[in-house]
Amino acid sequence: MGRTVRGVSAGLLALLAIAGLCQPSLAYPDRPVKLIVVFPPGGSSDAMARIVQPVVEKQLGQPLVIENRPGAGGIVGVDAVVRSDPDGYTIAMGGAGALVTNVDAKQTPYDPRKDITPITGIGSSPFILVASKSFEGSTLKDVMAIGKKGDNAPSLAHGGNGTLMHLTAEMLNLQAGTKFILIAYRGMAPVLNDLIGGHVPLGILDPPSAKAAIEGGNIKAIAISSKTRFSILPNIPTMAEAGLPGFESTGWFGIVAPHGVPPEMIAKLNAAFVAALKDPATAERIRSLGSEPMPMTPAEFRAFIDAEIEKWAAVNKAAASVK
Repeated sequence: MGRTVRGVSAGLLALLAIAGLCQPSLAYPDRPVKLIVVFPPGGSSDAMARIVQPVVEKQLGQPLVIENRPGAGGIVGVDAVVRSDPDGYTIAMGGAGALVTNVDAKQTPYDPRKDITPITGIGSSPFILVASKSFEGSTLKDVMAIGKKGDNAPSLAHGGNGTLMHLTAEMLNLQAGTKFILIAYRGMAPVLNDLIGGHVPLGILDPPSAKAAIEGGNIKAIAISSKTRFSILPNIPTMAEAGLPGFESTGWFGIVAPHGVPPEMIAKLNAAFVAALKDPATAERIRSLGSEPMPMTPAEFRAFIDAEIEKWAAVNKAAASVK
C-alpha cells in the first residue's frame, strides 16, 4: 500500500512538473527583456525607447535591454522578433514602415496581421507641409491652387519612397486634386537643406526636423497633418482647418511581440509601457522630441494597425491608378 501511494504521489508530482513546464512562469519576467529598436542609435525611435526604459524596468522588476537592429526601414528588426521564441523576452519597437506601409507591396517577409502580437503604441508625430521662403503661396489654399496647374505644378519633396511622408504627399495630391511632382530624398535632413536653399519649393517634414527652421523664418509652415493642432507648434493650422476636411496622417512607433506570446505576458508588458507613457515626466520628454504619447491596450493597438494597413493600401492603389 505504502509503495502504491508513494508511486502515485511520485507520478502526480511528475505530471505537475511537466504541466508547469508547459505554462508561462508566474514570476514573468524573471530575467532581462530585450527590446529591439529597428532604427540606428540617435534617432527619435531610439530616443523614445531610452526615455521609457527606466519606468518600464521599474514596472517589470527586470532590465530592459535595448538593441538597435536597423535595416530596410525597420523590416530587419521586426523580422528578427517575428522569428524569435514567443516567450515574452524579445520584443520590438517598430514603426509604420515595417508594420503598415510595406505590407501591401509585399516587401515584408512577415504579415503583421498574423505574425505579431501588438502590445501598445508609444508615440505619434504628424507631418508638416512646408514651403521655401521664395514660394509664392503662404496658405494651403494657395498651395492647392498652384498645384492644380497641370504640367506647371511645382515639385514636392519627401523623405523616401514607401515612407509615410511619401504616402502623405500622395494623399495630398489625391484629396486636393493637385499634381505636385513628388521627389524622393534619402531622409528628411536633405529635404530641409534643399528647402532652405530654395532648391525645392515644397516639402513634407516632421516637427523635429522642421521646428527650428520654421521658428527661425528659414522655411514657411503651411499646414500640419494631424487631426488636431500639435502642442509644440500650436500656431500651424491642421490640413482640415486649412481647407482639406478629413485629412489626417501621423507617423508612429509601437511595441510588438512575436505571435504566440501568452496573453498574461502581453498584459504585463502593456501595463509596464503604459505606466511609462502616463508618467508625467516621461510623457513630457517624449513631447520634447516632437511626439505625443499614444498608450493603448493590445486590442486597441491591433485595431489601429489593421486600420492603418487598410488606409494606406487604399492610398497606394488610388495613387497608382492615376499615374
